Amino acid sequence: MAKPRTVERLVVIGGDAAGMSAASQARRLKGPDELEIVAFERGHFSSFSACGIPYWVGGQVRERAELIARTPDEHRERAIDLRMRTEVIEIDPTGGRVRSRDLESGTEAWTGYDKLVIATGARPVRPPLPGINAPGVHGVQTLDDGQALLDTLAGTDGRRAVVIGAGYIGVEMAEALLNRGFEVTVLNRGEQPMATLDPDMGWLVHQAMDGLGITTVNRAEVTEIRTGTDGRARAVATRDGLYPADVVILGMGVEPETTLARAAGLPLGEYGGLLTDLSMRVRGHDDIWAGGDCVEVLDLVSGRERHVPLGTHANKHGQIIGSNVGGGYGTFPGVVGTAVSKVCELEIARTGLREREAAAVGLQYVTAKIESTSRAGYYPKAALMTVKMIAERRTGRLLGVQIVGREGAAKRVDIAAVALTAGMTAEQMTALDLGYAPPFSPVWDPVLVAARKVAAAVRAS
Repeated sequence: MAKPRTVERLVVIGGDAAGMSAASQARRLKGPDELEIVAFERGHFSSFSACGIPYWVGGQVRERAELIARTPDEHRERAIDLRMRTEVIEIDPTGGRVRSRDLESGTEAWTGYDKLVIATGARPVRPPLPGINAPGVHGVQTLDDGQALLDTLAGTDGRRAVVIGAGYIGVEMAEALLNRGFEVTVLNRGEQPMATLDPDMGWLVHQAMDGLGITTVNRAEVTEIRTGTDGRARAVATRDGLYPADVVILGMGVEPETTLARAAGLPLGEYGGLLTDLSMRVRGHDDIWAGGDCVEVLDLVSGRERHVPLGTHANKHGQIIGSNVGGGYGTFPGVVGTAVSKVCELEIARTGLREREAAAVGLQYVTAKIESTSRAGYYPKAALMTVKMIAERRTGRLLGVQIVGREGAAKRVDIAAVALTAGMTAEQMTALDLGYAPPFSPVWDPVLVAARKVAAAVRAS
């Protein structure tokens, strides 16, 4: 018979942002004599930046180690029993235990818990296409993925790369491969690149990618990855064409990794993510929390649950979970959907709702789109940007903002993110007291110019 535990035990599934933030925060609040912490990670690395992988592949980040915030040994020095290369294969909520498998030895064991944190992240979308698992086809979700891709690039004589998907991962990987000297083709199933933008703003991204020498093919439905006699990927076939490739990158987005949660009968939402309350506790389970890319969160603009896989949210979730597990208090009220990206010198940003998202939740809206510059027009290196703003008809409540431009464009979306969180109207935004000097912005910041124009559209509606 197992000896009864005298110290409460926290078990964490997942050794990256949400999981290890939760473990670290809980450890700050409770010492080893009050709380035992056991964490399981199936990969080779802990607490790493997946968002940095395209820049490591592209050469802007020189060493893999630069993407690791805290090593397994550093976590262990803080009295966190982090078990690497160990995969949890079953959750037993009724028995308060998890079953794990050591991936090196194959040994399986049960570990009991008093409190459980599920931070299993997301998995790349990988449709069952012929050839999808062939050598030379790469996802880019983990540091292991990034290293495998770099190894392929180093051993490939050909210089043709095909990226399937034109979202954040797709455009960032297109830039990385361009920097590596590859001829890059991006196959995009949608109307324009960056489906997180409205098509008219995505068209600006398409234009810029063309100008960089990246071939972007829209409305391209991939049917097969063709292989050579050696079994390696050699081309990507669509319904309308064939694109030779020496390396293929999958950039079709991610989905919540909730296989364990589903098998355990835990509540999942429309997008397959775990559902939690404001404290990040799994609904209906007092001793289980979840955070990061495996959960769905409340969209503060639409009022609906959505899946938003970003490292910023994962770290916040972990801090909140760790506080609650450790005897403190914290809540995560929701998101407004802010994200930024870049492809070479082009900056891309969005927050809030797109037009079709606003329509889908029954909102009537007006839009405005303006062109301006990042600095005073007469100041050297003033860069063009386009700002699109969406506001609710009649009330004028801000619903969303999209920005595409050069240096100084993307982070301006933070102004709109704050306004959305505060529930401001476009009219109220026009009075915001933003910083001004010619090296930083025109007298009227581009975001405020867009606010003025959409406010006028509201008054006319």
